Amino acid sequence: MAKNIQSLERAAAMLRLLAGGERRLGLSDIASSLGLAKGTAHGILRTLQLEGFVEQDATSGRYQLGAELLRLGNSYLDVHELRARALVWTDDLARSSGESVHLGVLHQHGVLIVHHVFRPDDSRQVLEVGAMQPLHSTALGKVLSAFDPVAHSEVMEAERRSFTGRTVTAADEFEAMLDLIRAQGWAADAEETWEGVAAVSAPVHDRRRMPVGAVAVTGAVERVAPGGILRAELIAAVRDCARAVSRDLGAGRF
Repeated sequence: MAKNIQSLERAAAMLRLLAGGERRLGLSDIASSLGLAKGTAHGILRTLQLEGFVEQDATSGRYQLGAELLRLGNSYLDVHELRARALVWTDDLARSSGESVHLGVLHQHGVLIVHHVFRPDDSRQVLEVGAMQPLHSTALGKVLSAFDPVAHSEVMEAERRSFTGRTVTAADEFEAMLDLIRAQGWAADAEETWEGVAAVSAPVHDRRRMPVGAVAVTGAVERVAPGGILRAELIAAVRDCARAVSRDLGAGRF
């Protein structure tokens, strides 16, 4: 029988301890609880911290679970399931809004488009499934950055490039915008990524009420935000669609 790897067993025990006890634990508490020498415990914690599985509070020096575990925990939700649950609702949203609809998920420091419903007219359009969008300037990306702790960490640590004169890049201003998005439950992009293009997006949650993606309506700025004001019925329609997909994923009512 193959032997268990002791260092992995200790790391797993450490993660369970942090998950089941107080919100934050000091090095001495962790070492004594697991019967480890402080040096051994510190080495394991340091490795877990470098991998994003553990975070250390800068003020108290105590440890807590890291954001990377959220990403792994969400991995059970297959993107194909998310897309399958969203098919009918996104089709309805495109038909009622008259605009393109995108479904996106966090992927490699950006937003991966996993489903795209064409605008219901005869215009020439390009399928964008598989395309990547930036986190900081698109409606999809801003919603994920506001509601997903992993996306938030990534967008704040990355360079926020200015695509147009309307792109918000300053950290304080960007954080204030995310606070507003959390409060209102939706995000917008009015020519912040592409000139002449506007979008409205809302988050999709799973059965644990964790954000697993976002849905957006995208179109010409004069249709989505005529006179610089977002159409209220589009905001409501996008939020209703996101809630419907969330309910189908077991999230219940929001």
